Amino acid sequence: MAEATHDYSKHKKTYAAVGIALGVFTMVTVALGLWPPLDFGPPGPTASDFVLGLAVASTKASLVALIFMHLNHERGLIYKLLLFTFLFFAGLMILTLFADFDPIREQYDTFITTKGWLTEKP
Repeated sequence: MAEATHDYSKHKKTYAAVGIALGVFTMVTVALGLWPPLDFGPPGPTASDFVLGLAVASTKASLVALIFMHLNHERGLIYKLLLFTFLFFAGLMILTLFADFDPIREQYDTFITTKGWLTEKP
């Protein structure tokens, strides 16, 4: 049985750089969750916080897919699938932002804050 050997020495710098970038993006994710100046909008999780967190996560996933899974050397169909994935991601982000303007949630919040007196009969 023939053994194939690969020279990984030329890829070590790339792998190290991507590993450092993943570590930095992980620290950014933690800072977004814990550091109050990076909390956009009112206190607590909002749609913009989710969008920013998912953008960081998608960047990390892209680095892993392109470098560690070697998708940066692929052709054709892989890029079409990645484009579809990106469009799907963008659509989900838009839906997340639209959820902030949901009239059903607004009615529920009104019901909770008024302790139900809007629904009682006089």
